[in-house]
Amino acid sequence: MGYCREIQRKQLHDHHHQQHPIFIPYPVIIGAGPSGLATAACLKEKGIDSLVLERSNCIASLWTHSTYDRLHLHLPKKYCQLPLMPFPPKFPKYPSKQQFISYLESYANKFDIRPLFKETVVRAEFDRGVGLWRVRTRVREYACRWLVVSTGENAEAVVGPEINIEGIGRFKGSVMHTSLYKSGELFRGKRVLVVGCGNSGMEVCLDLCNFNACPTIVVRDRVHILPREMLGISTFGLSTWLLKWLPIRIVDRILLLLARFLLGDTALYGLQRPVLGPLEIKSVSGKTPVLDTGTLVKIKSGDIKVRPAIKRLTEDGAEFVDGRSESFDAVVLATGYKSNVSSWLKEREFFSEKDGLPRDPFPNGWKGENGLYAVGLTKRGLMGTSMDARRIANDIQQCWKNDAKRCML
Repeated sequence: MGYCREIQRKQLHDHHHQQHPIFIPYPVIIGAGPSGLATAACLKEKGIDSLVLERSNCIASLWTHSTYDRLHLHLPKKYCQLPLMPFPPKFPKYPSKQQFISYLESYANKFDIRPLFKETVVRAEFDRGVGLWRVRTRVREYACRWLVVSTGENAEAVVGPEINIEGIGRFKGSVMHTSLYKSGELFRGKRVLVVGCGNSGMEVCLDLCNFNACPTIVVRDRVHILPREMLGISTFGLSTWLLKWLPIRIVDRILLLLARFLLGDTALYGLQRPVLGPLEIKSVSGKTPVLDTGTLVKIKSGDIKVRPAIKRLTEDGAEFVDGRSESFDAVVLATGYKSNVSSWLKEREFFSEKDGLPRDPFPNGWKGENGLYAVGLTKRGLMGTSMDARRIANDIQQCWKNDAKRCML
């Protein structure tokens, strides 16, 4: 594949397991979600193959197995398409879950991307002795020059001790994370406590209403709620256009004025806004504002109740910090997801051990040392993924060319 024969002749030996790794003479990509597919496609366009390892049994496993049925893209499709292939013109402005999955499947077919499924990576580290990455799965071990981490910011559900809810083990009703929630069909007529007021929590509440359940949402922190569209265009598109001309704080003021006009004062319904504006919070922490798709109307009508933080869960319900106690049949944890990179990648300079994300913020969090890359891990959504994938492919192509020149000497 254009590599120096000297590198290919190096003998690799795992002294712990007494077996030879399989040498891969092109990039190894870990994760077959949108980020992994985008990177593989950008490499393929430049004539470079890749090996994509995926722990699940399909591409885009998060979308396929861990999302609710009513999910649609929160941004218009033109901001969510992957490099080199737009969405079909017949798709609506905000494609559904199934439409997005079909788009990814067509994308993989177009670029002949064939991941190895059920290959869970348990350890990856750089072997300085031979200058290659060793990637160990539950099945076998690989060695490669370039390692691309594309396992995503949402690799693992945030549950257990991390959510810090007293008494969760005593609650006798059902408890599930949104990764297991499909629709409100199972909750008809039931009182459901939804913990978390991000986009998922808000949409789950709306879905529960549509199935005649009685949802209550826990709002522990201040939250920005914006209309999905303003002045006839998407809020994201309007923000992007305004940022070309105005400072971020001025744009935030404009968005909040429009939101106040279109949605009213959300604080009247227990939804206090943060001090910082929505775009400023996004740039600092990566936290996305809630784009309302109909939930706020249900909150205003009383179909969805809003409560402050939970003091503790009881056997049949919850006590809140404002002193109220209520009974519930089920709890849905919309407590988000996290990266799992720090659990298997043995590298401390590029990735943070705390959150498993690149230490350098966007747009610099795509390239590490020794041929290590990250794609889709800088909290910039699918647009950020596309930018990362193109940068990585360009960088690897340049390395490839330099190696080829050295081999000819």
